[in-house]
Order: sequence, then structure tokens, then C-alpha cells
Amino acid sequence: MKITFYGHASLGIEINDINILVDPFISANPKAAQIDISALKADFILVTHAHQDHIIDVEAIAKRTGATVVSNYEIATHYENLGLETHPMNHGGTWDFEFGSVKYVNAIHTSSFPDGSYGGQPGGFVIEGEHKNIYIAGDTALTYDMKLIPLQTKLDLAILPIGDNFTMGIDDAIIASDFVECDKVLGYHYDTFGYIEIDHEVAKRKFFEKNKDLMLLDIGGSLEL
Repeated sequence: MKITFYGHASLGIEINDINILVDPFISANPKAAQIDISALKADFILVTHAHQDHIIDVEAIAKRTGATVVSNYEIATHYENLGLETHPMNHGGTWDFEFGSVKYVNAIHTSSFPDGSYGGQPGGFVIEGEHKNIYIAGDTALTYDMKLIPLQTKLDLAILPIGDNFTMGIDDAIIASDFVECDKVLGYHYDTFGYIEIDHEVAKRKFFEKNKDLMLLDIGGSLEL
């Protein structure tokens, strides 16, 4: 399983030659100017919620690639009405895709499309594929529901928002990693704009002091599990 960071909360995941994008917000992010969305491969696009900084490139990429958009019912319906292939889910539901299983789990946040229309309830994803298990938290506050995840899934990586203000920050993300029982963390949703800028060295040190590994990838950088 290979995971690539495309800036903000945008990820690419490769599992058994299947290409998955998560929350593609790339073309409108100046920090990700080196990423050409027309060159990105996508068989599936997972969307945690409907805010602009998570969906802005969904339609363009899905139309070009024929990717299936996987999200909550309201978001899936929105893209189905635009003629895209979709797979609707809702909280607590799991589906076996060709690359592995996906469970849509709770997140505490809001969700609306750029025009203000309802985007359903926000969520995160637990993905089990290629004998590796990851948790993509989406935009969320620290929530006790995270404790439910390790009751069913032993995680190899937790992908957590750390920018604060709109989501949990560093200190809450450390607690979240305790809740999900995973000390290997990829941070995301930070530095894109002023409200969520962080001190990288302080963040890494705080995790290190708790015997945890916080990875902050360069945009376009990857890790393999």
C-alpha cells in the first residue's frame, strides 16, 4: 500500500494496482501547484464531506478517469446527478471493493457544498487492503467514537488532521492516536492557509515525547506500508 500526500487533506492511495484519491483539493491550492491533476490516476475517489477544500477537483477528475465517487448518500447523490459513477455509504456501513473493505465512520464537523446546500453528515474511512489497515479521519474533532475502531481493526497507520481551528490540533491528535491504538500517524489538514499553520518541529517533538511517530510529508511525497 502506497500513500501519497497531495497537500491539505488530499491523498493518493495505491492498493493492488488500484488507484484511490481522497478529498482532492489540488488545483486551487497554491502550495500544490506542482501537482498536475490531469496526470493523476483514479479508479475511486473517496470524499469525507462536502466542503470546497475537499471536493474542488472531484468532478473534473472523475469525468476524466471514470472513477467511482464513494461518500455519504447526499454527496453520492449530488455527483450521480452530474452523471458520475457513485457508491453511497453511511455511518457504520462497510463495503467490500475490489481493493479491500471500506467502512464509513463518524466525524464531528460540518458538511455543506460551496453553494450552501446540504452535504450530509461528515465522516472518515477505515480501509483494509493488501493486509494493511489505515484510518483516514477526515475533518474532525477528537471524539470518543474513535475508541470503537480498534475493537474491530488493528491499524497500521492513522491519518489525522492536526491544523487546529477547524479540526483537532496536535494535542488532541495525540489523544486520538491513543483512542485508535495506533502510534504511527500521518498528519494532514495543516499549513494550507493561516488558520491552520503549525510548527512542524514542535508537533513532531510532542508526538515523540509520547513515543509516537508523526510523519509530515512534503506535497507529492509518499510512504509505503
